[in-house]
Amino acid sequence: MNFPAELKYTADHEWVKVEGNIGIIGVTDHAQGELGDVVYVDIPDDLANINKGDSFGTIEAVKTVADLFAPVSGKVIEINRSINDSPEVVNQDPYGAGWMIKIELSNLDELNELMDVEAYKATLGH
Repeated sequence: MNFPAELKYTADHEWVKVEGNIGIIGVTDHAQGELGDVVYVDIPDDLANINKGDSFGTIEAVKTVADLFAPVSGKVIEINRSINDSPEVVNQDPYGAGWMIKIELSNLDELNELMDVEAYKATLGH
């Protein structure tokens, strides 16, 4: 299982990669493995802002549907629409091409409330 050290993690198995004041958000390798084959990702077209802890869409796999929860707050600047045509990329490359949304972070202090890689791995018993 892959755990990139430069990312921040949530207990709900989302990750955020910070590049300046931009946050790139997706689901972890663990999450996609637990979900199984991802068949659909539903993120509203009119999603303009997200608030930490709120659902920003759903991810559907063969066996279940799960909410996607915002690890941080911010203004949505891009939604990865390519995963609608190829949802399997979430399974194949959850930290790369399988990202979900990009946001302009509105509160950098929220990053301090997220887990680093070691804390996240510990929640999984690794």
